[in-house]
Amino acid sequence: MKLKKILKWFYPGMLIKRWIILLLVGIIFLGTGLGGLLRLPRPPQFVKGFERIFLSEALVTRPVVMLILFLGLICIALGLQRLLKSIYSLFASQEKKDLVDVVYEKRQLRRGPRIVGIGGGHGLSSLLKGIKEYTSNLTAIVTVADSGGSSGRLRKDFAMPPPGDIRNCLVALADTEPLMEDLFQYRFKGPSELKGHSFGNLFITAMREVTKSFASAVRATSKVLAIRGRVLPSSLSDVSLQAKMKDGRVIKGEAEIPEAGGEIEKLSLLPSDAPSYPEALEAIKEAEIIVIGPGSLYTSVMPNLLTKGMIEAIKNSRAIKIYVCNIMTQAGETDNYSASDHIEAIYRHTESRFLDHVLVNTSQGPPELAKKYEEEKAFPVAVDEEKIEKMGVKIVKANLMSTKDYLRHEPDKLARAITRIFMEAKGRGTKE
Repeated sequence: MKLKKILKWFYPGMLIKRWIILLLVGIIFLGTGLGGLLRLPRPPQFVKGFERIFLSEALVTRPVVMLILFLGLICIALGLQRLLKSIYSLFASQEKKDLVDVVYEKRQLRRGPRIVGIGGGHGLSSLLKGIKEYTSNLTAIVTVADSGGSSGRLRKDFAMPPPGDIRNCLVALADTEPLMEDLFQYRFKGPSELKGHSFGNLFITAMREVTKSFASAVRATSKVLAIRGRVLPSSLSDVSLQAKMKDGRVIKGEAEIPEAGGEIEKLSLLPSDAPSYPEALEAIKEAEIIVIGPGSLYTSVMPNLLTKGMIEAIKNSRAIKIYVCNIMTQAGETDNYSASDHIEAIYRHTESRFLDHVLVNTSQGPPELAKKYEEEKAFPVAVDEEKIEKMGVKIVKANLMSTKDYLRHEPDKLARAITRIFMEAKGRGTKE
């Protein structure tokens, strides 16, 4: 049976025989050249047939031997390169990267730092898009408190965690064709019950029905998209958000909180004892870097931290803990908030002071974009350095802004800033 499998490589149409033969010719030339160069009294067994030609007294001269060696190396290099390319072409799509890029991604990125990102929405997906170019040891822990839009409808109809933020993170980590990414982000239009639903949300929902588990559905979708790293829900419980406003009102539902207006005094997770997903806690335990944010403070970041066991795991972790502060305030959530206000809100709700660094943006956006944000009552987050330093958090300032269409974090700038923090900390030694 083993012999039959070996012989299959030489079947017609396999397109590898020629390159194997070229490799063998290169090996023979290389062995012959070395035999002549070293003036061996008896050449290697596999070149004896060439002894009379290449090792005759008339032809064993340095130029001839060097030519034979050169031809052998060329044949080996060309044969090996074409052989690998021929095999690789069977498994890679036409839009796939070159073989050297794939090898780099699979080998080098596996040696990157173990990073955990905690959040949801567009903020966390921006982080993932950039950081996946530096490491594949990446875990995204995503909120499951969403109650609006397509996710809210599917959550209600199928009694499952909302898939929207999970979908965004899966797409951000995808290592597949752009068409597949566009497909997962496509939203149905027109007068039908599918209007407003994204294909990705429906796909995860269908996968959940097939696998009988939301966690299994996420894992299966990860394989379909060939993601780098992994995406985990912060909890598998049916959780929702409740906000007590400073004017006494109580607002229920993630989608309703920003629309209520006013200032949030206290955010709660219902039920309050909803356990964190065990795999998420294990990822935090093994992490070298924990990145919290960016994203909506109360509706994307905070819900993860309020699940039972999450803060304890973060506090006990020896990882570097970084909070990525939002670039702009968010109407209905963080009106008039400075960078220290964001940190203080996290500390107040978690009853813990655990951050090592806060990463803040220092660049200014174009006036025309800033004006659009002002119309939506969103303004740049002020960096009050003195208050932050009194909290014992180290400030890291950098140009993090993307100004293409929105004033958001630019993925690569954000990833480079985080890796710099890690390398500097690593240079000083591990955390005590």
